[in-house]
Amino acid sequence: MTILTTEPAESPSSPPTSPPPHRGWFGQFLRRLHFYAGIFVGPFILIAAISGALYAVSPQIEKAVYAHELYAPKADTYLPLAEQIDAANAFIGGGATLSAVRPAPKEGDTTRVMYADDSLGESESRAIFIDPATAEVRGDLTVYGTSGALPLRTWLDQLHRSLHLGDAGRLYSELAASWLGIIAVAGLGLWVMRAVKTRKAKEMLHPSFKRKGLRRTFSWHASVGVWAAIGMLFLSATGITWSQYGGESVNKIQTAIDWTTPAVSTSLDGSAPAGGEHAHHHGGGAPAEPVGDGPNPATFDSVLSVAQDVNVNTGLVEIKPPEDENSAWVVSEIQRSFPTEVDSVAVNGTTMEVVDRTDFKDFNIGAKLTRWGIDTHMGNMFGLPNQLVLFALASGIACMVVWGYVMWWQRRPKHDTNRKFGVTPARGVLRRSPWWGIVSVVAVAGFVAWFLPVLGVSLIGFILVDLILGWRARSKK
Repeated sequence: MTILTTEPAESPSSPPTSPPPHRGWFGQFLRRLHFYAGIFVGPFILIAAISGALYAVSPQIEKAVYAHELYAPKADTYLPLAEQIDAANAFIGGGATLSAVRPAPKEGDTTRVMYADDSLGESESRAIFIDPATAEVRGDLTVYGTSGALPLRTWLDQLHRSLHLGDAGRLYSELAASWLGIIAVAGLGLWVMRAVKTRKAKEMLHPSFKRKGLRRTFSWHASVGVWAAIGMLFLSATGITWSQYGGESVNKIQTAIDWTTPAVSTSLDGSAPAGGEHAHHHGGGAPAEPVGDGPNPATFDSVLSVAQDVNVNTGLVEIKPPEDENSAWVVSEIQRSFPTEVDSVAVNGTTMEVVDRTDFKDFNIGAKLTRWGIDTHMGNMFGLPNQLVLFALASGIACMVVWGYVMWWQRRPKHDTNRKFGVTPARGVLRRSPWWGIVSVVAVAGFVAWFLPVLGVSLIGFILVDLILGWRARSKK
C-alpha cells in the first residue's frame, strides 16, 4: 500500500540545505491516502474482487450445470409459441400469473415461459423451460432479472452485490466500488512519481524476480497495479451506477443532462412511460397482472410477428403481456453482447397496431455508453473474451490487496519485537502543504463526499481514526 523511496546521500563537503517547506507534499498526501484506504477498505475490495472473478466465469459454469434445462435436441420443425405456453400452463396449474415469454433464441435452445411468484424476491421469476419441438417440460427454475440468471449465477451475483445481506449488505459493495477508483488514482500517481524520480519506468512495468523480500513484493504490487489501473477505474465507475446512494447521484446527473435511456410507452391512451433502463440494471420490470383469465397464448405469436416486421430482428427476445387492459404488449430484444440489440416495440393486443417503439441506434451517446459500460462490467459485451479479461482483472486486484498487506507486515522494524506491522506514512501532510493545496484537497474531497455519500462517511471515519492514533502517539511521549 505504501511506496518505497530512496533519497541520495549528501556529500560530506556540501553544506546542509533546507528543502522548501512545501516540497513533496503531494506525493506524501497520495502515499498516506493510498495507505489508509488500502488498509481499511482492502478487505471489502478483496471480497468484491474474488466474488466478481467467480461471477465473470459463471455463464460458462451455468451452461454446464443447467444443460438439461437450457438445451433441447435439434429438430426439423418447431411448435408455435401458443402450444409451448399451453404446456407450461398445464405444468404450472392454476393461480399463476404469466409475466413473460422468451422464445428459444436458436436451434437447440429451450423456450422460457416465466411466471410472477409472490414468494420470490425482487426481479425474480419462476421459469418453465420448454422443448420448442415437442413441448416437453425440461426444467422449472427461478431466474433473475434481464440477464435471466439461473440460481447458481444469481447466488454469485448476490454475493458480489450484497453478501446476501440485502440492502444493508449493498453498502459493502458501494464502499468497495467508491474507494477502488480512489486507490487506483493514488497508486497510479505514486507510480508515476517514482518512475520519474528513478528514471526506471520500463523496469517498473514488470515484476522483479531478482529482488527479495519487501522489494520483490513491491515490484509485483506496483507493476500489476499500473497495468490494472484503467480496469480498476472502469469497474469503479460502472459499479457505482448500481449502488444505493452513489447510483442516485448518477441518476440525477443523467436526468439533468438528458442522458437517460428511452423507455417504450405501453399506455394505450398515449401517456408517456415512466423510468428507464438505468434504474433496472438487473431488474426485469414489473410483472404483468392477470387480465381476465390470463393472456391468450396465441397472442404471443401474433405480437412477435408484428414486432419482427418493425425492428425486433434477433433471437434473444422477451415478450411481455399487458399489465392491465389499458396497456400494450411489449416485445424487446435482450441481446447484451456486441452488436447491442435492445430495440423494443409496444403492440396493441386487440388491433395489432404498433403503439410505440425504441431503437438503440437512436439512443443518445450517454445512454449508449451506460448500456455498453454495464454490459462490459457484467461480462456480456464481448462474450468469453470479456469474461476472461474480467476474471484476470479481478484476480489481479485481489492479489494486489494481498501484496499490500504483505508489504505492511514486511515493513515492520526488525529491531522492535513488539511491532507486528509496518510503520504508517508520516502525519501532518496538510500542515506542510501550500494554501492552494489545502483548498484543492478539501474542495475535491467535499465534492466526492457529496457525490458518493458512503465514501464521504468512511473518509470521516478514517480521519477520526487517524486523529485518535495521533493523540495516543503524542500522549506516550
